[in-house]
Amino acid sequence: MQRPFPLILAAFLLLPTAYPQEQPQTRIAVHVDEVIVPVTVTDDRGRFVSNLEAKDFRVLDEGKEQRIRFFSRDQKQPVVVGFLVDLSNNTRLHWKTYQDAILELVWGLLPGDKHFSGYLIGYSNEAELMVNTTWDGEKIVDKVRKIKPGGGAALFDAIYKACTSRDLVKGEPYEPRRVIIVIGDGHDNASKKSLEEVAELAQRNLVTIYAMSTVSFGFASEGQNVLERLAQETGGRVEYPLNTLYKDVSGYLSTPSDEGNYAYKVGTGGYAAEISAGIIRAVSGIAGEVTTQYILRYIPEIAPDAKQRAFRNIKVEVPSLQNIKIRARKGYYPQALSTP
Repeated sequence: MQRPFPLILAAFLLLPTAYPQEQPQTRIAVHVDEVIVPVTVTDDRGRFVSNLEAKDFRVLDEGKEQRIRFFSRDQKQPVVVGFLVDLSNNTRLHWKTYQDAILELVWGLLPGDKHFSGYLIGYSNEAELMVNTTWDGEKIVDKVRKIKPGGGAALFDAIYKACTSRDLVKGEPYEPRRVIIVIGDGHDNASKKSLEEVAELAQRNLVTIYAMSTVSFGFASEGQNVLERLAQETGGRVEYPLNTLYKDVSGYLSTPSDEGNYAYKVGTGGYAAEISAGIIRAVSGIAGEVTTQYILRYIPEIAPDAKQRAFRNIKVEVPSLQNIKIRARKGYYPQALSTP
């Protein structure tokens, strides 16, 4: 079966970029005490700012400026991606659409190069490692095509499993770095682990968490706050492909019909086209950011008696630019640095 990848590739190539791409710098060896900080910089219109140098950045660790030992803006940075898929009853309505979106994400982020690996965890009443870490994206694609939603949602257990129960790739979490993409609405009603536990675990494991929310326009979900917290604390972000479905439709709430107050009727071409367009934008946004980040590394000066501190705060700045948005992890746990 021919991959529909050109559709997403074309969408990604059309993503607005503020500045041209430049060649990456030469890699250096990794020190076990280094802190890795993936950074995304966008301008006030949401366009990637992609022509910065190491000298443009300032990294503060507990308020103290650090010397950046490694800097890269290579679009081919090695990465291992965990695809965490919500298989609860909540995903049934748009399951086929999100199933296609997962396939596009896999094809876009796992091109068959052994520098790029991924794994699949599905979660409903329990979290299950469905495909262990592999560079062969087709193994994940085959499984995604076969799974069906139904049951509760154990999101926190899925994140815990992603951090503890899969095969590792040599070089993690530096090269490759670790990314999790959650496809779901963020609700959890079946986990044994808590949000606090897995948020800390993700930070300790230097994981960046992204999410594609399955919440529809006009609906609220407590899970939205969960996804936003996980993303913000680890340096990722959340996409809401269905939240803009009716934003340009006049009189959305004043168009009653037997099946609901919908300006786009479910099952019609207009409805399907809007859903598809939102999904494409979301997939392109996540794939684009994962492959357009700056990677900064530094070795913090930490006193021996401070090694057991619970958390150290990081702040990344670009002093020379105004009206920009910087996304980076909020901090790290020093104990994690001794784990290769």
